[in-house]
Amino acid sequence: MKNIKIITGVLAFLMLNACRKDFLDRKPLDQVGAFDYFKAPKDLETYVNQFYNNSLFPIVSNYGSDFNSDNAVATNFDARLAGTRTLDNADTISFSAVRNVNYFFDNYKRIESYAAFNDYKQYVGEAFFFRALIYFNLLKGWGDIQWLTSVPGTESPELLRQRDPRNVVADNIIKDLDSAALYLQEAKTDGASRINKWMALLIQSRVALYEGSWEKYHAGDPFGVASPQPEKYFTKAVEAATAIMESGVYSLYSTGSPNTDYYDLFSRQRSYSGNTEVMFWKSYNNSLGKGEGVFTRDRNYRQRTPNEHSQTKELADSYLCTDGNPISGNALFKGYTNIGLEMQNRDPRFFQTFGMPGSPWVITSAGNVTNYDTLYAILNQGLEQYAPSGYVLRKGYDNREIYQIPQYEETPGIIYRYGEVLLNFAEAKAELGTITQDDIDKSIKKLRDRVGMPNLILSAIAADPEWDFPTLSPVINEVRRERRVELAAEGFRFDDIMRWAAADELIVGKRPHGFKAAQLDVNPYPVDAEGFLDPYQQKLSSGYGFKIGRDYLNAIPKDQLLLNPSLVQNPGWGE
Repeated sequence: MKNIKIITGVLAFLMLNACRKDFLDRKPLDQVGAFDYFKAPKDLETYVNQFYNNSLFPIVSNYGSDFNSDNAVATNFDARLAGTRTLDNADTISFSAVRNVNYFFDNYKRIESYAAFNDYKQYVGEAFFFRALIYFNLLKGWGDIQWLTSVPGTESPELLRQRDPRNVVADNIIKDLDSAALYLQEAKTDGASRINKWMALLIQSRVALYEGSWEKYHAGDPFGVASPQPEKYFTKAVEAATAIMESGVYSLYSTGSPNTDYYDLFSRQRSYSGNTEVMFWKSYNNSLGKGEGVFTRDRNYRQRTPNEHSQTKELADSYLCTDGNPISGNALFKGYTNIGLEMQNRDPRFFQTFGMPGSPWVITSAGNVTNYDTLYAILNQGLEQYAPSGYVLRKGYDNREIYQIPQYEETPGIIYRYGEVLLNFAEAKAELGTITQDDIDKSIKKLRDRVGMPNLILSAIAADPEWDFPTLSPVINEVRRERRVELAAEGFRFDDIMRWAAADELIVGKRPHGFKAAQLDVNPYPVDAEGFLDPYQQKLSSGYGFKIGRDYLNAIPKDQLLLNPSLVQNPGWGE
């Protein structure tokens, strides 16, 4: 098999070309120009531009995100949560992006004769950053993975070796991000053009928190690592987040309006270039010829009707009352009779995330206002109005009518924001068991101050009988609650469930629920014994079937196992 020209686990396209003797010696097929050699910094810049794409910088899609978690529910359920995936439809492991970025590392030093390192170190930093992102996606999907630092030759043993342990890969990702932070610019810039040092440190805190959590909570199960060292990763997450926090470059967006600032951050901006919180974002500009096709594919825009998408009661119940205590047994909680009452006396992020009766749903150019009451009155009376749970997403939706027309939509898309830095810091400190009130005050307190919520006081955490993780400490439960609420519909929840090994608490045997069905004039969805919407009652009568011993990682496709006998299938997927 020595003549098989393939990186282990490469995507199908590479497989089809595996017998071509020169295949892996060729330049990347998606590069912008001819790069027989790099002669100027501009050449390096042009080359790394290919990595500024939606696979590495996903924008929150229409209707928000989290539809592969317990935060959101659509008409069709997620196959991974349901446990219905099969080995025959396993996702191919693609190493094409690894190959492309490693082509840069194999060749960029050709420029040394033409330019000083300071003239092009930004692009070297970007390459380290992109390789880290590419591998982080592979790590989350398959765990152990081959770590490659160059494009292998046609006879290289790298092509057919076994996978590297996930903690070795994580260490290399963190090392790449150290290099990225060293070489990338420190300036904030406009946040939309090129990445900087602080973004590398944000991703480093994210990766370290992910791996630390994974090694801690998967210890002893089939997905754990030998000799886990979660503290090492939590410490690194704290260090990276602290560097950003102490830099003074970023701060939370706030105008002093707790009932609108959180909503406005995601919905009322045309540009984030001067925003203190948004670290990286994507601009959409009609003058550049971007019309409906582009926007419906990757923009941050959400339509004003739910279109069979909505958020869950489980997420809604996470929001505290205005006294900083949970809804269980709290006299401030007004119950579930209707969504308006449910939102009373609650964390203002509740009604800034979900559509609130009495707040503007559509504002015309003439200034005429239609409130969310109108939407709730017609919910489920047409396909566009279908909302399986009833909780309609408001976060990220601009209620000005002109921006609800796709070809005019120019709402920028947030990619990274400083709020995550504070949450990563707080969680890592909590996991280390070293979190102090001062740590809370410079992280969670700032998030709560923006919306006018009481601070989290470590010595006075109110017990919640509905905590998701009753076997864990109160502070970890509350830090996780804060993360869920602050980052709702931003695409973090699935990764959090996976790294916490929390599918048994949150997914298995459970179904997403909605608000009281009695408040709807028309209801096409099933209802549970207590009167709450239960949209998957018939489709998943026994609840989600996520397989604890299998579904935390993806399967390795059969054809890739055949191509590389050194590969071992992931747990639970058989041979």
